[in-house]
Amino acid sequence: MAHPSEQLVTVFGGSGFIGRHVVRALAKRGYRVRVAVRRPDLANFLQPLGNVGQIHAVQANLRYPDSVARAVKGADAVVNLVGILAEKGRQRFDIVQASGAKAIADAAAREGITRFVQMSAIGADAESPSAYARSKAAGEEAVKIAIKDAIILRPSIVFGPEDDFFNRFAALARVMPALPLIGGGETKFQPVFVGDVAETVARAIDGQLKSGATYELGGPEVKSFRALMEAVLKITNRRRALLPLPFPLARIQAGVMEIANAVSFGLMPHALQLTRDQVTLLERDNVVSAEAAQAGLTLEGIGIKGETIDAIVPSYLYRFRKAGQFEKMADA
Repeated sequence: MAHPSEQLVTVFGGSGFIGRHVVRALAKRGYRVRVAVRRPDLANFLQPLGNVGQIHAVQANLRYPDSVARAVKGADAVVNLVGILAEKGRQRFDIVQASGAKAIADAAAREGITRFVQMSAIGADAESPSAYARSKAAGEEAVKIAIKDAIILRPSIVFGPEDDFFNRFAALARVMPALPLIGGGETKFQPVFVGDVAETVARAIDGQLKSGATYELGGPEVKSFRALMEAVLKITNRRRALLPLPFPLARIQAGVMEIANAVSFGLMPHALQLTRDQVTLLERDNVVSAEAAQAGLTLEGIGIKGETIDAIVPSYLYRFRKAGQFEKMADA
């Protein structure tokens, strides 16, 4: 295999939360990185992550096959990180996470590209009652049909400075008297650090992962939803009630929020937005399966010691404390 500096990797969705860390990991190894995004002008912040000319952005829209084909042309490997957590406007689960993944994989296959990494999610299941999970499974299947050696990565909740989980609930705790425990807060998660996910992607591109395999990525700790909310309150030094919200009631509340968001033309604060599909996802634990652990298809299996919540999350949630960085944690 040629030296990384002689190889070009196209990263779809490279300007997103996980994407910027993947781009950094690839650039650090010496790869030339082509970032395929809808708005290249908004991806210029990625350039300082590498050497001059090492990272550049190109325009690509998954609804237009020609733009996807141009983005993969001449590439040695492709990474697809495009995904959404909730539907909005023309951004639908099937279009983005199923049809979109198929369009990218088909274009890569036509170019003869065999190194392909598809970002999915733990819980992806064609039979799931969640549209999000079904679309993730459909995307996986489309990629496997197009490129049999493609590597699928299924992370649990991904945390890091720009995450949509800890930041969201820390923002809620700043303005709300209570935090909701959907389903009683018993759902289990295995949060994984975004830097560890990015390192896994880079190793896949290096050829260190098993071709055609599906990896499940979870951090070193399994925690309940309640425990994660307690961690948010502890880190931000906030005293808030934790209010159990049964799934049926949570689904009704989510439906009301969906209507309110639509009526306000999407102007409802992001931290307050909740969908019925997200409630459905919370009905199942989001942890690495025993089968994946036994097969070594995990972070530990590839030799990555995952970062803990306590080691990372306080470094960016301090801004939600009343006195910000100048306020010590309650147990400090």
